Amino acid sequence: MPPPDLSHQPSAHAERHFVTRTGWLRAGVLGANDGLVSTASLMVGIAAASASASQLVLTGFAGIAAGAMSMAAGEYVSVSSQADSERADLAREREALETTPEEEERELAAIYQTRGLDAELAQQVAAALTKHDPLDAHARDEMGISAAIAARPLQAAGASAAAFVAGGIVPLIVALLRPGAEVIYWMVGVTLVALAVLGAIGAHLGGAPYTRAVLRVVLFGGLAMAVTAGVGRLFDIAV
Repeated sequence: MPPPDLSHQPSAHAERHFVTRTGWLRAGVLGANDGLVSTASLMVGIAAASASASQLVLTGFAGIAAGAMSMAAGEYVSVSSQADSERADLAREREALETTPEEEERELAAIYQTRGLDAELAQQVAAALTKHDPLDAHARDEMGISAAIAARPLQAAGASAAAFVAGGIVPLIVALLRPGAEVIYWMVGVTLVALAVLGAIGAHLGGAPYTRAVLRVVLFGGLAMAVTAGVGRLFDIAV
């Protein structure tokens, strides 16, 4: 009786891995953090310069719109460049597989030997993977390119823009709900709390330690607001 085919059955010991989230997670966390910090810092600086409530709100809207577009464009260009490099590497590898397949198989076997397989087993694995899908094997094991972490420009751009808007709305809502002389203190306090929450969410989604992530974003966010508040106080004029 042949053994059962277990290739499509779920493992009883399924582990959770977070590497498949790196593309959108990096863009999302960066966008939200940037939206929160840059918008809050900009508004704190304007408020410290004795701007009116309407000017403060207008500054917030303008900062969110400009920042979201800038994040989306920058992320798209950056990730597109990465995707272009990946495609170029794959094209060169595809050509090498067509012209010198034996040499490429030996190269793959050598990679597996450096990872701990003996020469015979490494050659068997290389031969099996070459027979199955040689380009996929070389992309993954030689160049570190896989479908899970491949560059996706539109996804990264969209995640960055949406996250920036979500982060930037926080200090804007504070300015709308708490106009007046104490708006700076409310904005700083709410922003620091939001940064702590954002750091904790990012750590949770990425499976990383909470404390370091929270302290990192709160520290640098507070420093950014302190600097822009100092600039606003330096001028102390309505703009």
